Amino acid sequence: MILVRLFAAAEAAAGTGTEKVEAATLGELKAILVARHGEGFEAVLGRCSTLVDGRTGLPEDHDLTGARVVDVLPPFAGG
Repeated sequence: MILVRLFAAAEAAAGTGTEKVEAATLGELKAILVARHGEGFEAVLGRCSTLVDGRTGLPEDHDLTGARVVDVLPPFAGG
């Protein structure tokens, strides 16, 4: 199982800050999250970055075998 940590707007849209997901690829993990949390979450997810064990910019077909944590990070602003 992969620990998914949701932050800011992603957490608000899902109604939770963490959950466990079993998925083979990053795309499958995202699809499971959308199925669980609906269209509102899907809209937020489309603007988010995902980090797999701290690595960003990974393709949807990235293999999650051995992955421990996926962070879902909406865009942040501030200064």
